[in-house]
Amino acid sequence: MPQIDYGAVAPLLIVFGAACLGVLVEAFAPAHRRWSVQVGLTLLAVLLAGVFLGMHAQEINTGATTLAGTLAIGPAALFLWGTLLALSFGAVLLLADRSVEPGGAFVAESNTLARPGESAGTPVDAPGAASAAVMQRSAPGGVGMRTEVFPLALFSLGGMMVFCAANDLLTMFVALEVLSLPLYLLCGLAKRRRLLSQEAAVKYFLLGAFASAFFLYGLALLYGYSGSVRLSEIAAATAGSLRSDTLLFAGLGLVVMGLLFKGSVAPFHLWTPDVYHGAPTAVTGFMAACTKVAAFGALLRLLHVAFQASSWEWHWVLWTVAVVSMVVGVVLGLTQQDVKRMIAYSSIAHAGFLMVGSITLTERGLAATLFYLLAYGFTTLAVFGLLGLVRTSEGEATRMSDWAGLARRSPLVAAVFTFLLLALAGIPATSGFMGKFVVFSAAFSAGMGPLVVIALLASALAAYLYIRLVVLMFFHEPDPEGPTVSVPGPFTTAAVTLGVVVTLLLGVVPMLALDWASVGGFVS
Repeated sequence: MPQIDYGAVAPLLIVFGAACLGVLVEAFAPAHRRWSVQVGLTLLAVLLAGVFLGMHAQEINTGATTLAGTLAIGPAALFLWGTLLALSFGAVLLLADRSVEPGGAFVAESNTLARPGESAGTPVDAPGAASAAVMQRSAPGGVGMRTEVFPLALFSLGGMMVFCAANDLLTMFVALEVLSLPLYLLCGLAKRRRLLSQEAAVKYFLLGAFASAFFLYGLALLYGYSGSVRLSEIAAATAGSLRSDTLLFAGLGLVVMGLLFKGSVAPFHLWTPDVYHGAPTAVTGFMAACTKVAAFGALLRLLHVAFQASSWEWHWVLWTVAVVSMVVGVVLGLTQQDVKRMIAYSSIAHAGFLMVGSITLTERGLAATLFYLLAYGFTTLAVFGLLGLVRTSEGEATRMSDWAGLARRSPLVAAVFTFLLLALAGIPATSGFMGKFVVFSAAFSAGMGPLVVIALLASALAAYLYIRLVVLMFFHEPDPEGPTVSVPGPFTTAAVTLGVVVTLLLGVVPMLALDWASVGGFVS
């Protein structure tokens, strides 16, 4: 029997256990009680996992390898786990909100209900097309909202946590599927604009399947090269093997390609704008924050543990990928007329900035990248929380023209949104500035001055992405028949407040997180 360090894997066991309980709740709990039970169970599971993580952090801070060596939990993995749990807590609050969109943002259980003359199960895509019966079931206190979104989110979160701590490529592949499959389903459950949401889910699934196939093929090639899928043994083979390097670099390229897809790094970004636009906004926030942490956490682990010895051969390839991602994100982002798609291209540019830190194979570079992931995640989560408040009769108002004069309709929402946009732009006194500063400083210290110069230019150009929206909100007249700003419920208010407070704190006192990120690296 494999030795199991239950203290080290307790957060994982809590998350997966709660997800399984959530499935049982869906099967046996009365329909009118599922929402409250699922929300309470999910939030409690995330909190308990965080508590156990804190309790056992000191014990395993030097590194713990468990479950027959398939999981290696060290300081960097603990930081990533803590980041994922904190971000997922805010994301669950957004998923649970039913005040902004009556009954919640997810499709009602309306397969057996239809308007006169309409077949059951027909997707409702036009504005105001939902029947009175469906709206009644979707109202607060009703039974219409699909509460299976909560166990799906927990399964995805558990997969992300395993993804960051996997000690071999096979475990990493299984975790990749566990985190991805629930997201494919969640993307297709939007209540409004159903066809757009389902199209986004299909695109994400098809492109994700290709990325998974690339990852698996690369895994097979690396096994053929090293005779093992364990990261430490691959590292030993790269340091002193007489085998052909063709298998090594072909396998590395394919595996990294699968990870770059999940991280929305250009040129593997094609799914990102459509999925961000079509998915329910709460799910988009969950993906934008948590999935990027998981993807870059796995990439950092792979490069630092398995391929550091061969970095001189792949360094320039990923150097080029970072530049391409920054350029694509900024240039195409400037052409967007939809706020969600603009944020999607912004995330592609930020993925390029994260690549700068990822290929800086020093302790300082690792700590800076971990800090950037934390800072970017909370800012993005709050951005998507506010995006859902500006609404028309068709639902969320995501066209940029709809945001003209927003400051006169709701000065508070416009001011908070401006603060978050400035954080994404990297303005001082925000977490975005500190994140870019520590990443670029670490890269410059590692001798990557030209790449840092390109990143600084891209960051300066990217500021226009956000400034033009700020100008639109404050210096344009509102349309008399334009959108309204909904009053956020307690869940959305808590999630946005959490994101704003962390964005401010990490910009003013960044050492709170930098000290933890600098404790140590990955173990194997």
